[in-house]
Amino acid sequence: MRIELNQLKEFLLDSNLIPREKVEEAAAEAVKDKKNLGTLLLEKKLIQEAELQKVYAYILGIPFVDLSKEAIPIEILQIVPELIAKKYNIVSFEKTGTNLKVAMLNPEDLQTIDFIKKKTGLKIVPCLTTRESIQTALHQYEKSLKAEFGDILTGDIKPDGESRDEENLEQVAAGLPIIRIVDTLLKHAILESASDIHIEPDEKEVHVRYRIDGVLHDAMTLPKDVAAGIVARIKVLSNLKLDEHRLPQDGRFKIQNDEYKISFRVSMLPVFDGEKIVMRLLDETSKGLTLEKMGLTGPALEAVHREINKPNGMILVTGPTGSGKTTTLYTVMDILNTPEVNISTVEDPVEYRMPRVNQTQINPKVGMTFAAALRSLLRQDPDIIMVGEIRDQETLEIAMHAAMTGHLVLSTLHTNSAAATLPRMLDMGAEPFLIASTVNVIIAQRLIRRLCVECRKAYTLDKKEVESLGKSYDIDAIFKYLKNDPVGKKFVEKAKDWSEITMYKPVGCDQCGGEGYRGRNGIYEVLPMDTDIRKLVTQAATTEDIENQAKKNGMSTMAEDGFLKIIQGITSLEEVMRATTE
Repeated sequence: MRIELNQLKEFLLDSNLIPREKVEEAAAEAVKDKKNLGTLLLEKKLIQEAELQKVYAYILGIPFVDLSKEAIPIEILQIVPELIAKKYNIVSFEKTGTNLKVAMLNPEDLQTIDFIKKKTGLKIVPCLTTRESIQTALHQYEKSLKAEFGDILTGDIKPDGESRDEENLEQVAAGLPIIRIVDTLLKHAILESASDIHIEPDEKEVHVRYRIDGVLHDAMTLPKDVAAGIVARIKVLSNLKLDEHRLPQDGRFKIQNDEYKISFRVSMLPVFDGEKIVMRLLDETSKGLTLEKMGLTGPALEAVHREINKPNGMILVTGPTGSGKTTTLYTVMDILNTPEVNISTVEDPVEYRMPRVNQTQINPKVGMTFAAALRSLLRQDPDIIMVGEIRDQETLEIAMHAAMTGHLVLSTLHTNSAAATLPRMLDMGAEPFLIASTVNVIIAQRLIRRLCVECRKAYTLDKKEVESLGKSYDIDAIFKYLKNDPVGKKFVEKAKDWSEITMYKPVGCDQCGGEGYRGRNGIYEVLPMDTDIRKLVTQAATTEDIENQAKKNGMSTMAEDGFLKIIQGITSLEEVMRATTE
């Protein structure tokens, strides 16, 4: 909230809520340390949060409300959806005619107020409240969920354990309460920008979790009675066998309206207490993703653009599961997707549908493996081939021969660094001269969470923290890299050592739902195959030798790219350490 330090100071001096000398002392400290005066007063326990919020409300000229002992009617509470309420700390509690009163921690959050106004068509009257009051009100959503789904949660229409036949399950799946529960789970996940939904049964309950920005969060807990109905409903949507409970099943379905078009990739796995469901959400409306937006910059970006525009050779993207490799490949294909070229892919599974791209789904049960599909693909006159993953020697050899015979081949490998990819290919049985002559560039990557720009906090490392950092990284080499980097030197040119470099840490606010992070970005190391690297590959050199030579040739490591993004305020030290330290 934009309340000036002097405004708050003058009001506190006039009101005698806090002794005059304490106010003056705190105000001076706030100016010196560039801190918020209200936050400082709370830290020093000179004022209670409720009192401070009342002061803010008076200064801003808006009402103050305490909901900690209020029972809000269900129909009023649900005017603001639960996930919006939790994400932005806003609760609707009173409706009079066309006026809707909402309790907020930040009544100046005009974007959220405008969003709710458009959704409801009501005039929004913001009121200031305390964090404790908001939390108490948010707990009432759990009760409202049970009220909304009361008929199913009381077990009135659960299928009997003895009569779990297909017809019975179809009836349950088509029942209105089950449809509403599943619709709510899916819509909430879309609102939260979740990448995955996990529905996990245990002995007494069903747990629903959403993966948001790479981290799993508890979304809701439902009684065990609804498990069979939810499983049946999702099987119906995904066109899976209703009466198959012993074998894993995979399927997909789509939800489309004016606002979004989301494809859900469904995986069913039998577990001890039933069937676990994991759904991957794929936004088919998201356009305009570029390598720059994904986090590639400088010489690394130039190298990738240069190599992908060559008519033949291999572009390899490496990293662990969930590091964004497929997204990088799709972005490259989007850049190359012009009417002049024929692009064909072999994938497991097909993630996103792309116009003018021939996408093939592998099916090992009928002999359609990566190698078999790739062999057939070469007879389809392709210019560019994307192989979802190179898993075995046969696929690797066919891909390399395709790259030698005038095709551009894009693929992924599971290795920890760009330099480790080349010895890994040798281990898989590839000939050194073939690797040296076909590979154009290797991109190794990890995903890191982006700091929320609304609440990130600047700080510097102390001596002990610098020493601790030195145990995990070659900090002298990274410091030198930042000094020489065209972007990095703007941030560190006056710094003599690490203790003088500004970094940022997460805090948590209304905009990021208290997490301190919003969205994700990539950190990369890009290894172009030049003459020196090719010579080392033909000599079957070690990962270390290849990496040292690549650094001499100007390659920045993932850690260096990570630290560049730390000093730019894009991410935190903790995120880079999580992604780059083994």
